[in-house]
Amino acid sequence: MARTYFPLTTPSQRRLLFETWEATGDVGAACRVAHVGRRTFYYWKPRFLAAGYAGLERFESRAPHQPQRTAPAVEGRVITLRREQPGWGRRRLADELAKANGWVPLVSPGTVRRILREAGLWPEPAPPQRGGPAARTGRPTSPARPSM
Repeated sequence: MARTYFPLTTPSQRRLLFETWEATGDVGAACRVAHVGRRTFYYWKPRFLAAGYAGLERFESRAPHQPQRTAPAVEGRVITLRREQPGWGRRRLADELAKANGWVPLVSPGTVRRILREAGLWPEPAPPQRGGPAARTGRPTSPARPSM
């Protein structure tokens, strides 16, 4: 079941909502005038009561303010382990760190790759070549079929 998308309310829309509510005392009428749902009214009401119209200007971002980041100690262990064992790939490095941690994973293989790429220890992928072997050599890729 798809959900309907409702855009976030604007500061002027919130101001109109609470001005109408103060003038009429009717939540339903205020919501109709401002084109918002009752849930939106009750979401903003505590902020309005605490800070007045100034509290309606900005809202808390839904995005995390500090994205989850791997601890510097773990990043250092990944880099040290890679320098000690340059032949190990990202999965092996992640498994070795988990093994040293009682088989509790510390980082995913993708995170190992990101750490190593940022440290300059992960090779950049080669650009894709256009065409197959026939395009490079000018010869067909499979031998001709024998006729019957």
